[in-house]
Amino acid sequence: MTIDRAYDRWAATYDSDSNRTRDLDAEVTRASMEAGELARLVPHGGATRLTRVIEAGCGTGKNTGVFAAVADELIAMDFSAEMLSVARAKHVQPNIRFIAHDLTHAWPSVAARADLVSFHLVLEHIEDLGAVFAHAAQACTAGGVVAMTELHPVRQYGGGQAHFTDRDGETVHVTAFVHHLSDYVAAAERAGLRLESLREWWHADDAGKPPRLLSLRFRRD
Repeated sequence: MTIDRAYDRWAATYDSDSNRTRDLDAEVTRASMEAGELARLVPHGGATRLTRVIEAGCGTGKNTGVFAAVADELIAMDFSAEMLSVARAKHVQPNIRFIAHDLTHAWPSVAARADLVSFHLVLEHIEDLGAVFAHAAQACTAGGVVAMTELHPVRQYGGGQAHFTDRDGETVHVTAFVHHLSDYVAAAERAGLRLESLREWWHADDAGKPPRLLSLRFRRD
């Protein structure tokens, strides 16, 4: 099953399924948009909002409202038609533009204009990180930020990957590719992005376990 078709099947229950990884990502995203973090994301000092944000792989829009609240314009892209349908129904703010698009292909009409490009739980499904980071860097304005929060590599080493149970009770594992920490950093550096921040995250139920999520923040100088 293709990745987009798998997410089409998952869309109807994605928000209601028990999913610690999804919930932790939403928590991390809200925390990152606090005033102190927002100041670090704005390329030009003194601004209190972001001019343009690109949410690369918005899914059902679990983080879309957070970004829309701090951006004059939000471009939310995803290649699953059904996930986008759910997101559009949830978020009708006039500053949001939803685009059906495969992130591995050249991005539409966004060159050098975004203050922030943000990936969330999407890069495990992309084999060639280099091309996607190159598209993200090209989309950023000078001084802009490319941020990612993804399933931690150590979880992948143990067999962790996105999966769900469909209406027939079948467990569907969505195609994923193992990316090491060095893979993310090297791909970003080749695209002209400089690593600014690295953090690891645990869900409240993860005590004594490896970190669940990895977040990295890069700057386009």
